[in-house]
Amino acid sequence: MRVWPFVRRGLVTVGRVALVGLVSLPVGIVLVVLTVVSFASTALGVGLVFAPLVQLLVRRYAGMRRRLAGQWSGVVVPSPYRVRPKGAFVGSPKRWLWLVRDPATWRDLLWLVAGAPVGFGLGVLTLAALGYGVQGLILVPVVAAAGADWYGYGVTWPIDDPADFLLVPPQGALITAGALYAGPWVLWALARFDLALLGPARGAALRNRVERLTETRTQVVDAQAAELRRIERDLHDGAQARIVALGMSLGMAEEMVIRDPAAAQALIAEAREASGLALAELRHLVRGIHPPVLAERGLVGGLRALALTMPLPVEVEGELPGRAAAPVESAAYFAVAEALANVAKHSGATAAWVRLSYLGDALCLGVGDDGVGGAAARAGSGLAGVERRLAAFDGSLRVDSPPGGPTVLTMELPCALSSPKTSPYSATG
Repeated sequence: MRVWPFVRRGLVTVGRVALVGLVSLPVGIVLVVLTVVSFASTALGVGLVFAPLVQLLVRRYAGMRRRLAGQWSGVVVPSPYRVRPKGAFVGSPKRWLWLVRDPATWRDLLWLVAGAPVGFGLGVLTLAALGYGVQGLILVPVVAAAGADWYGYGVTWPIDDPADFLLVPPQGALITAGALYAGPWVLWALARFDLALLGPARGAALRNRVERLTETRTQVVDAQAAELRRIERDLHDGAQARIVALGMSLGMAEEMVIRDPAAAQALIAEAREASGLALAELRHLVRGIHPPVLAERGLVGGLRALALTMPLPVEVEGELPGRAAAPVESAAYFAVAEALANVAKHSGATAAWVRLSYLGDALCLGVGDDGVGGAAARAGSGLAGVERRLAAFDGSLRVDSPPGGPTVLTMELPCALSSPKTSPYSATG
């Protein structure tokens, strides 16, 4: 075992345990007091505004601990909160009732009450064990050699019993190594503790999933209705109008073919041009429904073709072991297309990239750029449309876009891939 990686990992994890422990006690006490006072003040009417604001702080703090559990220990802690109903703004009784009826609100309070002493105790014990070991390994021999007594070891100079002095450094080394070895396990135990109280309760995960699917189903139905209206409008105002004009031109040419052949020839040429424009509009409309390039080249090839049409350099990397279902590929294609369109319009980037992979039964796509950052999936933005498109397939969108950039969008679409040999597209892919 290499010594330095072991020491570095142990020091980092002990420091993280100590940080979480020392922060959890004062923050937990403050948030518990604010929670109790805010709900108690509801009788005076103040709690309708105070309680939601306090719970916003609690949920932000709990969300930070969930992220740290995943980043530091690899323990994924899903968010258990119910979907906020429409019209539940801060200060409304609907918002207050939503908080009170959500079991996750009270589990957060239990986590604050129990987690403050647990985190503080583990943090102090881990840090004290490391400090005590380092003290015996380094400080005790130095101080004893200077002629002083070190509390807890009774070692002085000159040494009455050399065995006492010789045993101190090995003892300190053993305690230090034990503290460094235990650091990652203590951090993992804290993450598991957070999962037990901050994760979804029994049955809550299924209920939240049903609520999310109900919400996304409504969004998908509205989006499909809007898409059908757009297609109907494009057909009516575009291809249909041109085809009607084409029929009229051919009818006039039929009447004039004997009386005025030159005029009839001009009308036929005009009709031929109109038929070409109508065909082009129909092809454009079809590409907006399901791009033919997906059937011909697959998702990777389709995205590479899409990258060539962008006004800035876009690098596409990644390979897939098979083909996803056509609706999933179409959703992924248009999600990336919308993301790249946002890059071109708003980011001020000079380059962008797209990464594809298939991990854990999910299609993973990353879109990044070197622009100014500050992107968010707020209502009315293009990224909100991407999020709705992915939600129709139980997918997710994560936006990482600090001010100044870079911006990285991570999209996941749960799906199964067919092998290239059995894929329905293998004949044309």
